[in-house]
Amino acid sequence: MASTPPGKTAAARDDGFPHTGSNVSLRERAYRIRRHALRMGEVQGQGYIAQALGIADVLAVCYFHAMRYRPDDTRWEGRDRFLLSIGHYAIALYAALIEAGILPESEIETYGADASRLPMSGMAGYTPGMEMTGGSLGHGVGIAVGVALGLKRKKSDSFVYTLFSDGELNEGSIWEGVMGAAHWRLDNLIGIVDVNDQQADGPSAAISSREPLHERFRAFGWHTQRVDGNDIDAVATALDAARAVRVAAPRIVICDTRMAKGVPFLEARERNHFLRVEAGEWQRAISLLDETFSGGAVS
Repeated sequence: MASTPPGKTAAARDDGFPHTGSNVSLRERAYRIRRHALRMGEVQGQGYIAQALGIADVLAVCYFHAMRYRPDDTRWEGRDRFLLSIGHYAIALYAALIEAGILPESEIETYGADASRLPMSGMAGYTPGMEMTGGSLGHGVGIAVGVALGLKRKKSDSFVYTLFSDGELNEGSIWEGVMGAAHWRLDNLIGIVDVNDQQADGPSAAISSREPLHERFRAFGWHTQRVDGNDIDAVATALDAARAVRVAAPRIVICDTRMAKGVPFLEARERNHFLRVEAGEWQRAISLLDETFSGGAVS
């Protein structure tokens, strides 16, 4: 597939791009994903908000530039698959699914409630558009290998995207999946690593050294790119290249992101893996996000 200019709709393999012809920019999509996530966080008063704010640009590019899907038919066989390995990022993915029209915005108020379709950790059986249950970390790449191999055997041209975190790289199962993908030469598999250098026990780099990541993935046989994950143009260009490159190998886009991107007082918190935000601070966060977007500062 030929690459397309950042911020424009990728060339459709068929009619499965619901965003074709949209005048809404990727920057605005990312802003709205952040806003949806903050509104859900306000419902519970806490959550993995910093991750949602940090990965919003990547999700905007995936759902409104790169991926093929139908909002009204989430099991359509021709869709691209998006596997969320990091189950606690569910709030971020829900925000993207709401923005994509797969989930109604009215369900924001049900986030984390009993019988809600938006549980705090992603569960495939509960939520339309959720391809896997990711509560236990480290499984996304292995599951993606199986899905990608199955699609190959069906002669499908669909891509499998799997989003996992730098903290998950502590898990040996991730590297088993990485080896398997290279062995099977799965050129329909696109991995995305969110490198935000935070996990439950502190900075990721201090807990388990893993750099240089791009060289490690390259050594495992993956086509490798590394970009600023909060630079929408860079992410769009990288995902275009990942789809278009003609090599019989899986592809990885390593995305360096900033936790709580777009809300300065949350960005400044030293430990923001799981945020508890005071009641009055939610509206302050939303107001700051609105101001940042209207001022042109959000990437």
